[in-house]
Amino acid sequence: MWKFKPIYKPTIWGGYKIARLKRFESDERIGECWALSGIDGRVSAVEGGCDDGLSIRQLIDRDGAALLGKKNFKRFGDTFPLLIKLIDASDTLSVQVHPDDEMAQRRGLPYGKTEMWYVLPSDEEAQLTIGFNADMSREQFLDMVASGNIESALNRRRVAPGDVYLIPPGTVHAIGQGCFLVEIQQTSDETYRIYDYKRRDDSGNERELHLGLALEALDFSRCDGQPVPYTARPDIPVNVVRTPYFSTNVLTIDEPILRDYSECDSFVIIIATAGKAELATDTAHAELRMGELALIPASSDNVTITPDGDFTALEVYIKQ
Repeated sequence: MWKFKPIYKPTIWGGYKIARLKRFESDERIGECWALSGIDGRVSAVEGGCDDGLSIRQLIDRDGAALLGKKNFKRFGDTFPLLIKLIDASDTLSVQVHPDDEMAQRRGLPYGKTEMWYVLPSDEEAQLTIGFNADMSREQFLDMVASGNIESALNRRRVAPGDVYLIPPGTVHAIGQGCFLVEIQQTSDETYRIYDYKRRDDSGNERELHLGLALEALDFSRCDGQPVPYTARPDIPVNVVRTPYFSTNVLTIDEPILRDYSECDSFVIIIATAGKAELATDTAHAELRMGELALIPASSDNVTITPDGDFTALEVYIKQ
């Protein structure tokens, strides 16, 4: 079991929630914390223990199927298949879309981007934008982008802590001002900006848009943009997302529980979303606080989670 050193990414829309959560001071607006990544340029490294400093790639090279699971190792090889982020939006992100696997591979990329959001305590008026509120033609879409009215064609949803949203490839979306959330996705950072409020970068230039690629990626059909319905159950995992790329359970715990992974054949990521807890396998232990995660290898048959008071977490794995 491993914890990883966070990788911080300043952005023009970022804020200070991540720095406060991680207990450090920053003059920069940090928009993203890459909590677990195998992507070039931002590869996660182990924090603490006998593997301190080893990258996730080095762990996979050494442990292979024992880390990823036999089916995952056959499917992904030496690639860690997920990217986990914390996102703090003190300003609204661009209206954007992500490609699916087929489009990504046509462009020479290994993976598209299916993603989900789990909302952490956010500003009172914070909203997300997900999907078109009516069927849209390509011509209507281009006219609305050109006129600056594209937001009127999109669903806006006010968020609350614990909300879960699944964003399939092709779904237009934007994270709104004041949102703080966990983002779980395929190991891809491919994003096509559609509209960016004419914002300028540090050099005074408007940020690049990718309308041609967005037109190829977009699903123009109506989408209700509602959160995933679920009811949390004390000490019982509740599945909220199941895709070919990852599955996610919500854990709400106030007493020790044993999670049995002996039939899982997958690594498991535990992401703390509220409170703190001790995690213990047969060979390792770790303390998790809100915003931290632990990666449990497929070779571990179980983990005991002992909360210090109320504890909420996400349990992420790949179900073949």
